[in-house]
Amino acid sequence: MAQPRDGGRAGGQQLKVLGAWPSPFVLRVRVALHLKGLEYENVEEDLVNKSELLLASNPVHKKVPVLLHAGRPVPESLVILEYLDDAFPATGPALLPADPFYRAVARFWAAFVDGKLHGAMVSVLMGATEEARAAATEDTFTALDALEGALMECSGGKGFFGGDAPGYLDAAFGGFVGWLRAWDKITGVTLLDAGRVPLLAAWAERFAALDAAKGVIPEPEQLAEFAKVLQARAAAAAGN
Repeated sequence: MAQPRDGGRAGGQQLKVLGAWPSPFVLRVRVALHLKGLEYENVEEDLVNKSELLLASNPVHKKVPVLLHAGRPVPESLVILEYLDDAFPATGPALLPADPFYRAVARFWAAFVDGKLHGAMVSVLMGATEEARAAATEDTFTALDALEGALMECSGGKGFFGGDAPGYLDAAFGGFVGWLRAWDKITGVTLLDAGRVPLLAAWAERFAALDAAKGVIPEPEQLAEFAKVLQARAAAAAGN
């Protein structure tokens, strides 16, 4: 995992991320911090026994990630991404586009990732029946088809959703790259199929090769093992 380079300080103000290494929402925040060139301390949370700091920092949802900036908590990953631009406008590249229309487009697709793609992937992992998992797999492919079109539209034929360089939507969707690449090991189904979503397949390779993503995005084998743990817990809970 990438480590902060100067004790987690940005502009003399300490940044900490309360997170968990497999979470795509945590991963997007960490990648965004790297894209901005901001130093931070990465604090791994035990999500079974959550710390008092996490519970106090996000008392509504009690979830990771939370960004602590000079001790003040900012919860929710997409909120954090926008906060980084607002709080550090002179540090690194802006994540969101300057044009209000393209900012709105980026926000729309980031919400789509969280609402449609993530929900479908969770349903595949946790589906109680083979029929339910198959239907969720189709929903996952449908979401990826839509994101293939979004990449064509947003990139303008360039390498990233943000154009020549990765931005807000790249970070937001990029948090899922490790899971997308691990999916065949988890389910036997290849999501980043170059025959079906060639633009996304190539984008995922470029994204994973970024210095900002190296050492942050977990290896597929790690995520596959973690997925087995999640499935075992769900099966045990269903049997009770």
